[in-house]
Amino acid sequence: MCGIVGYIGRRQAQPVLFNCLSKLEYRGYDSCGIALLGDSIQVCKDEVRVKALEKALPPIAGLAGIGHTRWATHGEPSRANAHPHCDCTGRIAVVHNGVISNFQRLKDKLISTGHVFASETDTEVLPHLIESYYQGDLEEAVERSLADIEGSYAIIAVVAGEAKLVVARKDSPLIIGIGDRENFVASDVPAILDYTSRVVYLEDGDIALVTADGVRVRENGARIDRAEHLIQWSVADAQKSGYEHFMLKEIHEQPRVIRDTLREYISADGLAAEVIPSGEGGLENMLIAACGTSYHAALIGKYIIEQLVRVPVKVELASEFNYCGQVPPGSNALVITQSGETADALKTMKKLKEAGCQVLAITNVVGSTASRIADHVIYTRAGPEISVAATKSFISQLVALYWMALPHARVDLRTLDELIMELRQLPARVQEVLDNEAAIREHARRLARFNDVFFIGRGANYPVALEGALKLKEVSYIHAEGYAAGELKHGPFALLGAEAPVVAILASDHTGEAMLTSIKEIRARKSPLIAVVEEGNEAAGEIADSAIIVPRVNQVFSPVINTVALQLLAYYAARERGCPIDFPRNLAKSVTVE
Repeated sequence: MCGIVGYIGRRQAQPVLFNCLSKLEYRGYDSCGIALLGDSIQVCKDEVRVKALEKALPPIAGLAGIGHTRWATHGEPSRANAHPHCDCTGRIAVVHNGVISNFQRLKDKLISTGHVFASETDTEVLPHLIESYYQGDLEEAVERSLADIEGSYAIIAVVAGEAKLVVARKDSPLIIGIGDRENFVASDVPAILDYTSRVVYLEDGDIALVTADGVRVRENGARIDRAEHLIQWSVADAQKSGYEHFMLKEIHEQPRVIRDTLREYISADGLAAEVIPSGEGGLENMLIAACGTSYHAALIGKYIIEQLVRVPVKVELASEFNYCGQVPPGSNALVITQSGETADALKTMKKLKEAGCQVLAITNVVGSTASRIADHVIYTRAGPEISVAATKSFISQLVALYWMALPHARVDLRTLDELIMELRQLPARVQEVLDNEAAIREHARRLARFNDVFFIGRGANYPVALEGALKLKEVSYIHAEGYAAGELKHGPFALLGAEAPVVAILASDHTGEAMLTSIKEIRARKSPLIAVVEEGNEAAGEIADSAIIVPRVNQVFSPVINTVALQLLAYYAARERGCPIDFPRNLAKSVTVE
């Protein structure tokens, strides 16, 4: 969601802040601003992109400052609602990510004592609260203010005339980057990679004092040492490397990502150690929770585990499970979150742990909140994913799920060896899909003229249909819906016709005949139809108006191959329509509020 940065050190802060903010644009935002710290505080903010604000400002001296990209929650996008926010005197400035649930009550109380507010935001109560408690010690004033706050926050506060940043977090991510006679604060690692790879992850309840010379962290009033981590990503990993968009680059990185993820799990001798030892219940009574694209991975994981291990799996939307879900006794729990900071997923993890579950997490970010809450962690090794639309992180989640299931698979040794061999060959098969990019682009060009599209699949490819529809609507703004093919007859048939194309995923498995029946029913209703079919099954594809041919694999792995084809379809449809592919409107990469 919102992006936060802070700097204090030996450089001029203004260019550092803008550079860091530009690295957080992928999180999604509608306004931005900076505050430069000196004897006074100079705030510059507007409802514009980071580059536009940077270009509009003259050089402003200052060796410390804070910055923010805002994704509107309380109050519409505007200059007044953009961060940083100040108190009435203009001496205290704050940037904030999260939601203050009791802000109206606090605001009313502050107004009654003479405070004047300039915005509609919940955040603005923070600088006013801090000012009301400030008696020369900013750290103490922040701590007392936070005791009044209900909700979530990651904040940086500054006061004029004091060369320090005071930072704090609760349920929103915040890191400190350690430099040489300079230090950085950010909501995510890519913001600071140009300057340092040394990072301290703050925990819930931490308050830290950051100066040019050091960092002091306190938890519940007591001094505490937080471990320093070395980030393995490079600056190049977070750049476009010649691609027009990050999304296309990340789609093309998927063969490498699969290899890197597999390297964690499979050696030359076969499978690495089981992530859930059989003695701890294996995959029995498995409950998987996730949100968005990760939820689609969870649904595919259900099919993988049930097919290979032959045990039932329950899958929950984390956002619903937090309010309605019950934890079955004896559950093994898995939570999937790309960023490791998804608010709904983290809340689910805490609920599961309170119910006595051992919680496993699949995440892409070492040191993320999810990795610290979980009892066991599987890292997906996808590297930084900058485009808001998840692609390579989704594929790496599937690879992690295959590895979870294979050690417990109820198959003979020969079949297991064949499955492992196919898993090793997935990078090559995905590359074959990418090599067919030009043909997929032509399909996308034709699809881009429509305003409504249906995706259908059966079995493990039903969640692939959901993911294909999500990708298309995320980046192209075409209304798209994913369905289990058998469900079209239960309502959606009313919408079929010449202006409602269907993308059908035909797997060469036990669902094949039923899918052909569904396709014939669709053709009878005049909907343009694109079939995704495997090599050797071209005859099935001939029933459709056109076909995307993908390589043949064991059907348990077909979701990987079919998803990559649909990612390219969505990307090129969006490109044809001239959409801002990496930064879709209203969306954010890391959803850190409920």
